[in-house]
Parts: sequence; structure tokens; C-alpha cells
Amino acid sequence: MKTKSILIIDDEKNIRLTMDQSLEPLGIPLRTAVNGEEALQKLEDTQATLVFLDLKMPGMDGMAVLRRIKEEWPETRVIIITAHGTVESAVEAMKLGAVDFIQKPFSPAEIRELAIRIMAREALEAESAVDYSSLIELTKRCISDRKFSAARETARKAIAADPAHPEAYNLLGVLIEIKGDGLEAQKFYRAALDMDPTFKSAWANLDRTTSWHKLGKIDLGPDGKEEAGEANEK
Repeated sequence: MKTKSILIIDDEKNIRLTMDQSLEPLGIPLRTAVNGEEALQKLEDTQATLVFLDLKMPGMDGMAVLRRIKEEWPETRVIIITAHGTVESAVEAMKLGAVDFIQKPFSPAEIRELAIRIMAREALEAESAVDYSSLIELTKRCISDRKFSAARETARKAIAADPAHPEAYNLLGVLIEIKGDGLEAQKFYRAALDMDPTFKSAWANLDRTTSWHKLGKIDLGPDGKEEAGEANEK
């Protein structure tokens, strides 16, 4: 994917306009779509580097669009956008390869910074990722590629590089939860809270996994939150 481009998929005109204006300073070609059907047609015409995808849309919903994108254009990175405090299909969306999550309302700066960070991940070389920050970003890229075994290994390397930081413990908990072991995942969420009792992402994940209904978004950390169906373990 040599030429970078961004596709914004949202049925709300004001959201499309706000995101378009927020991302315009990046100097990357931008397109918008009002629904899933239009979005897939535009992707057929020209593949996108990055997609901002609203989950709640009339007609073809965001989860169905995400599934098609990751089946047909697996290198495309997908950020889920939603106005809802909970996402019932949280684990499914992450298994499908969505690795970042942003909730409305958001600021233009948040949108730009997230887009920059996602695209910067593509330049990471696995062999040279030895510091904590690079290992965290590489873990998230592996999640987007649905390489969950590699993501777990990289998260463990991040813990070894900086065992006092909570984010890697939280990420590893998420990855273990995706694997299907909720009780083991809770141990890592609690470990993150041992490192930092104020770490909101771990609190959110622990609360969700210990609730009766087990719904809600998976929280990846300060810069992204995610969701997920069935994915092959790589």
C-alpha cells in the first residue's frame, strides 16, 4: 500500500465534515462514505490505508463492513468510532482486526494524533523494536493483522522491557481474553492496577469481564480501545 489515503464511513454528515476538516492538515487524500455499501464500492475502486468506521449505521452495519474490509483488504487499518458507551460486539471487532477505538465527541487533535500514530506503526521493524513504546505499537499492529500469538509474545517483551508500566499488562490481558480465558485475563488487568491503581483502561476491562452481562468496549489503553467473532490464531 504505497499511496496513503483515508476513508471516513459515517452516516452523520456533521461527523464526516468534522473528521474531514480535522484530517485535512495531514495532506493525505480523504474520501467519505455515508454507509457501508458506498464505502465498500469506494474501497473496490481504490484501497485505503486507514478507515474510520462508525459501528451504528442504517443498512449494512459497521461490524459487517469491518468483516468485509479485513477479508478483502487485510492491510487496511480500521479505527472504530461510536457514540455509545458500550459496544456489545467488543471482543468480536478486535478479533476481526480493529485495533483502535474512538468515542464521540472527539477533538480534531485526537483524530489527527490517532491517524498519525496508526500510520507510523507501519514503519516499525520487528527486529529493531526493543524499547517499550515500540513494542507496544508493534503489539497493536499484530492485533490489526490478527496475529494474536505474535501480539502476545510482543506484549510480554514489552513487560520485560518495562515491568513497572501498566499498559503492557492491560494489553496482554486483552489478548488472553480474545483467546477465550477471561479469568486469566483478569489477572493481568489486576497486575496493571498493581502497577498503577489509577489506570482507567484496566479498571474498565476488569469491570466488564467481572460483570454478569460481559458487554462493553475492550480498552487498549490511552490511545485506543477495541472490539470482536471468530479469527484464526496465527
